[in-house]
Amino acid sequence: MMLTVLTREDAVALIKEKTSGSRPATEKVCISHSLGRTLARDVTSHEDIPSFDRTTVDGYAVRAADTFGAGESLPSQLEIAGEILMGENASVRLERGQCVRISTGGMLPQGADAAVMVENTDSSQGLCLVYRSVAPYENVTKTGEDIRRGDTVLKKGTTVGPAEIGVFAALGINEVEVYKKPVVAVISTGDEIVSGDPKPGQIRDINTPLLCAALEKQGCGILRFGVVPDKSAELESAVKDCARKADAVLISGGSSAGARDMTVSVIDSLGRTFFHGISIKPGKPTIFGMVGGKPVFGLPGHPLAAYFVFRLIVTEYIRTILDMPPEKPYGEGVLALNIPSNHGREEFLCVKSDESGLIYPLHTKSGIISVLSQAEGFITIPRNSEGLDKGTVMEVYRL
Repeated sequence: MMLTVLTREDAVALIKEKTSGSRPATEKVCISHSLGRTLARDVTSHEDIPSFDRTTVDGYAVRAADTFGAGESLPSQLEIAGEILMGENASVRLERGQCVRISTGGMLPQGADAAVMVENTDSSQGLCLVYRSVAPYENVTKTGEDIRRGDTVLKKGTTVGPAEIGVFAALGINEVEVYKKPVVAVISTGDEIVSGDPKPGQIRDINTPLLCAALEKQGCGILRFGVVPDKSAELESAVKDCARKADAVLISGGSSAGARDMTVSVIDSLGRTFFHGISIKPGKPTIFGMVGGKPVFGLPGHPLAAYFVFRLIVTEYIRTILDMPPEKPYGEGVLALNIPSNHGREEFLCVKSDESGLIYPLHTKSGIISVLSQAEGFITIPRNSEGLDKGTVMEVYRL
């Protein structure tokens, strides 16, 4: 059986078209339970952060104009009009020629528009000598300088991390609306695959825990079905059950164009296969279909190939239904050597870098798994390229 392959772009576009109505429902969760979840609506600020002008240094709140021209030989002399303690409302009003003691984060009093660092001052008997001039709003965070009332601070589709939870806390937000976790079923296939200790000729099931971990990292719920032998009736029963219980199904193994290629026939018996083959390496024999309105992905059995198909194809489906923004590379690197490639297939290589920023490809075979833990990311060799030259600047993506 020959595979009629699509480009990765065409494959992803087809998946998005067929799953456009698959967006999960939403729910409100406490921010302490929102880590890793995806925002279902924009988050807008209903207040200014900070809500008052505050100093960023220990020292004295001043009128900047009172310090102009101050220096070591001719300091400005200001009257100390009091002290503002941390967390205290600044009730004093600063007049010309006055200053107020203040600590980092303290509220700037009325009339003050700057702060002088304590190390640039000397004080005695109610007077403060200022040995360095300050500009208006120097050493001060102004009202709303961080976040302004009405600002959209986080966009729908944002994955909540520690930084986002910090923003919620700053805004006094206790609950956020997120998408419910899409539940994805994972099936591994093969007579040689076992979940326990293998006998001669058998291998441990790597893909189930690998793919489940990858799904969890993407914010999905998981239905771990386990290993199904190379029997059409058993695979059909497993896919039917998973499509009924989950939002999507991943099947690893059974996608190659060989005698035991059952995945396509099983999907077609229950629904419809839309493509079998993508012009990528690794991962050419990838399958996509729909069963009962649920997307079903057929991934290669080799762990490295299965992971890259998940990373490049399945995550695009997840990002689409959760309104996530397009992925961007996390950095760049310079190739340390020439890399040949097969013309006609988009190729993906794990890479690692040295201290100088040069990146090196980690050449391996699709049946190898250890390269994923050794790599710092991956690069893409374009489909119509016969390779890349040493010295080429490459975008690097996270695995």
